[in-house]
Amino acid sequence: MQNLISGGYTGTIYPIHPHAKEILGKNCYKSVLEVPEKIDIAIFCIPASIVPRILEEVGHKQIPGAILIPSGFAEIGEVGLQQEVVRIAHNYKIRIMGPNIFGFYYTPKNLCATFCTPYNEKGGIALSSQSGGVGMAIIGFTRSTKTGVSAIVGLGNKSDIDEDDLLTFFEQDKNTQVIAMHMEDLKDGRSFAEVAQRVSKHKPIVVLKAGRTNLGAKAAKSHTGALAGNDQIYDAILQQCGVIRVLSLNNLLEFSRGLQILPTPKGENILILTGAGGSGVLLSDACVDNGLHLMNMPEDLNKAFKKYIPQFGASGNPVDITGGEPPTTYRNTIELAMNDNRIHSLILGYWHTIITPPMVFATLLSETIEEARKQGIYKPVVVSLVGDIEVEDASRHLMEHNILAYPYSAEKPVAVLGAKYQWSRFAGLI
Repeated sequence: MQNLISGGYTGTIYPIHPHAKEILGKNCYKSVLEVPEKIDIAIFCIPASIVPRILEEVGHKQIPGAILIPSGFAEIGEVGLQQEVVRIAHNYKIRIMGPNIFGFYYTPKNLCATFCTPYNEKGGIALSSQSGGVGMAIIGFTRSTKTGVSAIVGLGNKSDIDEDDLLTFFEQDKNTQVIAMHMEDLKDGRSFAEVAQRVSKHKPIVVLKAGRTNLGAKAAKSHTGALAGNDQIYDAILQQCGVIRVLSLNNLLEFSRGLQILPTPKGENILILTGAGGSGVLLSDACVDNGLHLMNMPEDLNKAFKKYIPQFGASGNPVDITGGEPPTTYRNTIELAMNDNRIHSLILGYWHTIITPPMVFATLLSETIEEARKQGIYKPVVVSLVGDIEVEDASRHLMEHNILAYPYSAEKPVAVLGAKYQWSRFAGLI
């Protein structure tokens, strides 16, 4: 209740408690049946054993939705109790989220129906988790990185509402552009594939499928009662329906953030522009690993880059401007890459030097990209920064200006760009 109030929810809240007369300044009712007004949703914060009896009252009140936060159902072997709850819900046409969940957030309505923490970073990413702990990691990451979300949903045991339902909702939700899901199993693989294949044509879906090893599958069964299944089958299903599969929690979060920020590329030609030859090699390897195509440099464009880089630099692709160049070289070469429509995406490798310090680079890059956007030039740009700790501030500055940048990694920015290309190809946009 404190979260609902602190989160800014403007709807009416009715506390139900058998003994309390008032909670947080709001009058209590002994039962939902005593509330005179219509109720949209019932949030259960009671022991599992009495959920069926209270759900009957919810049914008599004709409340269409129930959020079952309590644990103590199929995840600990109480399959019969969970089945009873589902039977009652079906009898009264109640849709159930849970049980065994942390609740959910829907930021467009300032709705914080969870026991976690209030949340107000609004944006276009909808994330779901079968695990409360993973859900909290999602909350922390998105808050720390100021990644705006439309929803964060706990699914838990998925006795009723599951990923298919969420995809169907977020498909038509104008507040959602990207969907990211942590799952331990699928109740109905065929149904999920049919929905995901349709939704993926319009909105990217990123999935972290946990329990892909024997030990992980065993842990999933004791956690949410999940039947984790054969991982090769999951891999084939996800690939067939255009879902971007990731193997780590951090990639689930980074990919969903990047898919929201990066513009859709208009073609396959990618250019690497770097101040460090070693970074250029690593970035090139990462392009191959992520199915990206380094463009064959046209002769006229090659000559144009040579005008700006020293003789001991390297043109071609990657373009190596070397580490000793001043800010003007970075600016000139970046402007050249942004303004040539044969280059569809740009990967930048920055090397920390006292001639072009990190924040100087970050400032000139954000200014250059902003100027290009004003001219209607939108192409994906990702940045790898290597150097001392100042590159962390530079990365944050670029992220604040909607430019994907990562310190100390050549692989991560390219992997995120690869995810954008994977979705764009499936959606038929390139």
